[in-house]
Amino acid sequence: MLSLLFKLSKKKRTLEDTVLLIQQGDRDLQNQLIEQYKPFIAKTVSSVCKRYINENDDEFSIGLIAFNDAIEKYSTDKGSSLFAFAELVIKRKVIDYIRKEVRNPYTINLDLHEHEEGEFSQSKIESDLSIDEYTKMIEQEHRKEEIAYFQHCLKDYKLTFAEIVEQSPKHYDARQNAIVVATKLVEDDELREFLFQKKQLPVKQLEAKVAVSRKTIERNRKYIIAMAIILSGDFLYLKDYIKGVLHS
Repeated sequence: MLSLLFKLSKKKRTLEDTVLLIQQGDRDLQNQLIEQYKPFIAKTVSSVCKRYINENDDEFSIGLIAFNDAIEKYSTDKGSSLFAFAELVIKRKVIDYIRKEVRNPYTINLDLHEHEEGEFSQSKIESDLSIDEYTKMIEQEHRKEEIAYFQHCLKDYKLTFAEIVEQSPKHYDARQNAIVVATKLVEDDELREFLFQKKQLPVKQLEAKVAVSRKTIERNRKYIIAMAIILSGDFLYLKDYIKGVLHS
């Protein structure tokens, strides 16, 4: 009877419930979850490396560590599913690993002893240029993955990236004011919870906390929600955008 009840409770447990138990210290459950989602990890790593990945690859190990980090850091406040969050973290860690490896001089195959000094210098310059180009490509991939994750988060609010771009305030001061409102929102536990639970902007409550009119808040509603998602989430490049607006 007890085992039956255990099985039933296990079936009813959501992935978020499982993650919460893991974050509370259930290491056995953590190992089970990681083992269960190894195919997801391998597929995600493979999408970055553009080749088949197996469990013996160093990149797969990086993916495992990243998935574990995602489990430990995940919160519903991230505004997305665990899988979307984990995918971003895994891809970011693997990209960083590749970038570090390509910057490591020991990974560059140069036969130093068979070249004259001039020839070596030319080869070294060409290699450095190649590394710089590759690094730029990796950075672009980083941004692309982050924007894809952001678009996923926006779907929960019935918003699109194109809408945010189109309806962002046209003037710098208006964008700054909207970001200040979003910052106030995420710093207030009650308002932040309202946004993430109801998927709506708490306009009335915000009006009482900021020096911006209700009309202005409502006009910039979509942009404020988008900025709040970025400020609350794991967005490196998009947060740089916010810093740029605030300090421009």
